Amino acid sequence: MPGWGQILIVLLIVLLVFGAKRIRTLGSDLGKSLKGFKKEMKEDNDPDRDS
Repeated sequence: MPGWGQILIVLLIVLLVFGAKRIRTLGSDLGKSLKGFKKEMKEDNDPDRDS
């Protein structure tokens, strides 16, 4: 099990490789895609749908 120090080092390396702006954009894009996926799953299970 990795300790806090190891996790911090990995996060620092990721920050240096990708940059703060890219990580922020990636998080935002991931959130939007999950939101869209959940919406589509809800619509797919809707019994009132005409298809």
